Amino acid sequence: MVLPLGKQAADRPGADEHATLRFGAAWGDGAASAVDARLALRAFLTHGPHSAPAPFPASLAVDAELVVSELVTNAIRHAPGPCELILRLFRGQLAITVWDTSAEQPTVCTGDRFRVGGHGLRLVHTVSDRVAVAPRARGKQITAYLRLASHHHASAGAGRSVLAAG
Repeated sequence: MVLPLGKQAADRPGADEHATLRFGAAWGDGAASAVDARLALRAFLTHGPHSAPAPFPASLAVDAELVVSELVTNAIRHAPGPCELILRLFRGQLAITVWDTSAEQPTVCTGDRFRVGGHGLRLVHTVSDRVAVAPRARGKQITAYLRLASHHHASAGAGRSVLAAG
């Protein structure tokens, strides 16, 4: 079951092109699903371009779906309990945040084409401009940032990691 966390800021009267467009969903213990998270992202992106100041590249939707799928799937597999998804569109970027109850810091595995699994977080870093991990009172949150105007697939500068304080 998806529980909405907030309203879209750009839907408020008087919102301008610099307003943050925001959507949140929370799942109870064992109720999270990557499919539901992707559907929430698609609904958000369908509304987002109408209020976003920058052009909305089609490749961003594909990369954003990959990020949402991987982060929510990791939360389901590695953290007991509930999780949350927060999507924000602001200042020419899309921020995808997933909170889970595990305090364990995620690790990016090195590429191994013979290994089954363990590639998701590396893919998130590859398609994102920046990835930040922040500890929370209970668990952690991971935020992947994807720029709209200069969005590109894996390039020399993409996929930088940052560990942020909560």
